[in-house]
Amino acid sequence: MSSKEIAIEVIRKLPDEASLEEIARELEFVAGVREGVAELDRGEHLSAEELRARIAKWAGFGK
Repeated sequence: MSSKEIAIEVIRKLPDEASLEEIARELEFVAGVREGVAELDRGEHLSAEELRARIAKWAGFGK
């Protein structure tokens, strides 16, 4: 399925009264999920421990 087809399908599933902002957020979410899946497929991921360490560092708890 092409990106355009995915976008059309996402928009079709939204209520008719969805605002442009809601549509944009939904498309951005789907794009992010698809990119995350593609990264996993390429073997580009962090272990749970690596993720915990990064979050701790960002929060100021890491060294």
